[in-house]
Amino acid sequence: MKNRILSLVSLSALVAAMATTHVFANGDLVADQKARIAALKDHPDTKPHLAFVSNGVADFWTIAKAGALAAGRELGCQVTVEFPGGGLGDQKRMLEDLVTKGIDGISVSPIDPTNQLEVMQLVAERSFLITNDSDAPSAPRLCYIGMDNYIAGRMCGELARAGLPQGGEVAIFIGRLEQDNAKRRRQGFIDGLLGRSSDPTRYDEPATVINEAGYTIVGTWTDSFDRAKAKANIEDVMIKHPKLALVTGLFEYNSTLAVEVFKQAGKTGKIKIAAFDEGADVLVGIRDGIVLGTVVQDPYGYGFESIKVLHAFNQGNMSMVPANGVLSIPARVIKKDNVDSFWADLKAKLKAGKEASAK
Repeated sequence: MKNRILSLVSLSALVAAMATTHVFANGDLVADQKARIAALKDHPDTKPHLAFVSNGVADFWTIAKAGALAAGRELGCQVTVEFPGGGLGDQKRMLEDLVTKGIDGISVSPIDPTNQLEVMQLVAERSFLITNDSDAPSAPRLCYIGMDNYIAGRMCGELARAGLPQGGEVAIFIGRLEQDNAKRRRQGFIDGLLGRSSDPTRYDEPATVINEAGYTIVGTWTDSFDRAKAKANIEDVMIKHPKLALVTGLFEYNSTLAVEVFKQAGKTGKIKIAAFDEGADVLVGIRDGIVLGTVVQDPYGYGFESIKVLHAFNQGNMSMVPANGVLSIPARVIKKDNVDSFWADLKAKLKAGKEASAK
């Protein structure tokens, strides 16, 4: 039904609407979306076109894509998955294009929620908006699907602390810090490593060297999803800090690259790795005893549940959304004792996604 309405709106008019200040407050946009969902109870959209938009390009998002496509196959709806390789501007363009095409619901992992408020308001005006992986609490999203990134970061910090009980120099590598999930995950790691009390509002400046509880956090390095830069960051820090005892890569490819760099430099086992996400080299490293462990999300679940929720909205059903607007998918710690069973399950999900993609 929304597609037919949008087909009557010219592209020029839509572009003009994008350029103007939005007249709705976020609360009004949430209420408006809920009213449209309620109206769909009597006239459900049997085959909605839904979209899942990542915040970059990584194996993590390939797994999420498999989940989204598998859900589309199960529910009989069309699913488009977008990977913005060019950062903030690329993601904004993708969201605008999807709205122009009359998409019936979008799940997005926002790169910079503060500077993307306008485009997310646009999505909420014209479609249904939810977030995944990284939240945008100030945006008019109807639901966030994912884990608590502060808690997950603490899990990784505690993993590092257990693997390096005597203390030492530690470096943090992460794609970018503009994202809500990145800020919370990094702070959780620091607090968990240093044995601090739990406080998601705490914030340690990235450029500050932290000396506490026998540990020295020498810094935080970002790379904006540039793998060459990410690898160079690890190599440079390894050289500049010869006493480096442990690193963490808080985005999937950061940990994978740490394994690669240390193998090439002959530092395997000499510098410990507390990893994040389920990169194949990280899982092999856990099995081989060169990675302490990894904190994993459920990207497949993020993709699958996003499409299920958006599909339900198009049937006039909001019952899947909890009262607090957060559909929690908790993180897990994978270590040597459970890595094989985890990997087997992951391969089965990827297979299902590939089968969905082929049909």
